[in-house]
Amino acid sequence: MRSVARGKNTSGVEVQNVSAFGVWLLVGDKELFASYADFPWFKDATIGQVLDVDQPHPGHLYWPQLDVDLAIESLEAPEKFPLVAKPMGKAKTAKRKAKRGV
Repeated sequence: MRSVARGKNTSGVEVQNVSAFGVWLLVGDKELFASYADFPWFKDATIGQVLDVDQPHPGHLYWPQLDVDLAIESLEAPEKFPLVAKPMGKAKTAKRKAKRGV
């Protein structure tokens, strides 16, 4: 019996794993790792928030529930992007979203 070949990934981005150390993503045919040390926005996020990721255009990922935008290049080589913003508290995030009408 032969297995049928898997279909092409049409979503563009898929969360493969969430661990105590970070998040593994599959973007096209590339597997990327976002460690919590380099990308602290994901550390206290819920699984649902992390799984809700879009690729609005090539080279760019967006988590709407977390209001996080990342260039794929920053995931591939986080050492080239040493400035790390601190995650906002829930009150600041809610206030920011209210200002934007979200």
